[in-house]
Amino acid sequence: MTRNQPFPSPLSAGAARVDITPSDLGGLNAFGPDFLGVHDRLHARALVLDVGGDVAALVSLDLVEVGDTSEVRARVERELGIPADRVLLAPSHDHNAPRIGLVPPGGKARIPTPESLAYTRTVYEAIVEVIGRARAAVRPVTMAIGAEAVDVNVCREAWVDGRWTLGYEPDGASDKNLTTVSFTAEDGTVVAVVLNYAVHSTVMLGVRQVSGDLAGAAAAHVEAELGPDTVALWTAGALGDQAPKVQLGTPTDDAAHDEAFAVAAMQAQGFLLGATAVRLVRHAARPVPVRSLAGSLRVIPCPARRLEVPPGMEQADVETVDLTLTCLVVGPVALAGVSGEITVPVARALATASPLATTLVVTNANARIGYLPTDESYLRRTQAADGCPIVQGHAASTIVDGLAGMIEAALS
Repeated sequence: MTRNQPFPSPLSAGAARVDITPSDLGGLNAFGPDFLGVHDRLHARALVLDVGGDVAALVSLDLVEVGDTSEVRARVERELGIPADRVLLAPSHDHNAPRIGLVPPGGKARIPTPESLAYTRTVYEAIVEVIGRARAAVRPVTMAIGAEAVDVNVCREAWVDGRWTLGYEPDGASDKNLTTVSFTAEDGTVVAVVLNYAVHSTVMLGVRQVSGDLAGAAAAHVEAELGPDTVALWTAGALGDQAPKVQLGTPTDDAAHDEAFAVAAMQAQGFLLGATAVRLVRHAARPVPVRSLAGSLRVIPCPARRLEVPPGMEQADVETVDLTLTCLVVGPVALAGVSGEITVPVARALATASPLATTLVVTNANARIGYLPTDESYLRRTQAADGCPIVQGHAASTIVDGLAGMIEAALS
């Protein structure tokens, strides 16, 4: 069978996109003073998959983070018939966009504002709408996988002035692999492309403009090149210790200069990722058979630890904090969702333990409780370890063993 010859498959897919740019910007910037304007639009993008009546939904969101999403996922099940444990909500961790939802008890996250909670209701409506549109558009497709290294990220765990802090460490652990999972209809239309890459979407941080940032720029490029019927869904990989290679950093006194620099850096790096994704879909993606679809969700109480909480963030004083693991297995591909900012070494451990070679971590899926690093990171007092609300010895092992077991169960 040649690379371009599709497999006969019971897989069907539909995709849709809706605008979620807030109309009122007050109280929505979790990282500073109110946004002053909109540089580019924010979107919710949905992919609905159906294999013989087994249905699942992936929703990418141009947002910082989502809080507890059990309410909206239950609504999707009630109104659209897609099981709540097969709905994976994937924020891009875009720092120039709002957050939604309530912080899971024990998790460390940005404090919801009245404005963000009102905006949450708007986004929930959009999530239900976009999944509904995608489900209505379902049609037979072939799935293909592509992968290529793209050098726009760098390890940000750096030893500076006698301590571990956020910085630029080119010799540190980094996963530069961009993976695409594409779905092509019988008439050649690319219905959807899922992009998975490990990087903080923080190029524009410090500029008071709403933006989809790096992730949004990459998705927009894919959609522009592949056509108006294509939906590109960004999923954030193991970004807990990964920064963009070029970002604004500390703002200067020249706001116009800062914005121009950040926009150029965002567009350049987004272009590299988007153009690579397009090339993979058109020329290098490998069609794979899909005979089954399975999904599950587990909420695992873990022993909580109290953290230093800076202004603008909160953490409830509880004994345990819920770690949410979400698993969607589509043929030979696993989307492994974790409710926090997983780091590259944890993702590598999961890749080793997983029974599927293509196991894609989705950071901050369905909730966010904080950073989720290796046990060794606690000893070094890294940024990720100092921001992990789970007691040492429980985070990485629970993630790796839990998701590997969920993937194995999905295959049985």
